[in-house]
Amino acid sequence: MIWAYPDIKLLLLLSGIFGLLYFFYITRYWIINRRLKVQKQRLFTKLILRTLYFILFLIALAGPSIGNSFKEIQEEGKDIFIAVDLSQSMVATDILPNRLARIQFELKELLKSFPSDRIGLIIFSTEAFMQLPLTYDQAVLNLYIDGLNIGLVPNLGTDLTTPLKMALDKFEKDESKEVKSRAVILISDGEHFGDDLETIADRMEEYGVRVFSLGVGTDEGGQMPRGNGLVMDPKTGQPALTQLNRTPLQYLAAETGGEYFEISDQAKEMGSLISALSTMKGGVSNTRMVETSSNKYFYFLLAALALALVDMILPVKTIKL
Repeated sequence: MIWAYPDIKLLLLLSGIFGLLYFFYITRYWIINRRLKVQKQRLFTKLILRTLYFILFLIALAGPSIGNSFKEIQEEGKDIFIAVDLSQSMVATDILPNRLARIQFELKELLKSFPSDRIGLIIFSTEAFMQLPLTYDQAVLNLYIDGLNIGLVPNLGTDLTTPLKMALDKFEKDESKEVKSRAVILISDGEHFGDDLETIADRMEEYGVRVFSLGVGTDEGGQMPRGNGLVMDPKTGQPALTQLNRTPLQYLAAETGGEYFEISDQAKEMGSLISALSTMKGGVSNTRMVETSSNKYFYFLLAALALALVDMILPVKTIKL
């Protein structure tokens, strides 16, 4: 027999309390009725009855499991690429301390919610670079996220199609025979100077890869630090401002069956993104047989309740007048 809750100290404590209270009950009863004729045998029967169902209650509380069986457990998982925009605009300060630093913090929180999924990291601006292929190793992922900075990519603009093409290529070449749900988390301020998005959106949708876009920035925009100064607008001679452009990010999400979310000091939708990813049905990544036992506490509890009911409705007389 296997016990689900084998807390010996708790069971001994409850037994001690029961014994102590019942001792005071019998003592008080005996004192009150010392001048009457007490049916000791019937009083003893009452004690046996109550002790019996109390013991049954304790057994039910401990959760007895009797018998063994085998059950097949299916482990599900998803393949997710995180694509992070590292163009110059990602250090804008409309989100404190800046857009990229905020994303680094939020990504670490996201990883905690997907410990059994393979996650890869792509960085991009006008070009895309594979920082980390799909992996289960979250310690390595956290190291790469800590190391994100705009100096890792050319800063000549942003092309949102490049990370999607790279992610799709990696998915298509994946030699794994496991059928999994696949997604790309596209993180950017939405500035897009590349090719038409329609073609890559159609390819992603056809292959079943969903894009979850995460817009970073505000409508008011922010200035972009560079060295000890700021990025200047050559047309006005004033500090350049970069604003959140939702349109391309929303388009990619809608066309591929994903969703669009935002991060700023006002919009905090990382939790909603995590929830959306969690609802994706993961493919079966592994199956294994585990030995299980059946908890039979209910039978002991039912017997105890039955005896308690008998004790209430059919009391044993302890005094004979």
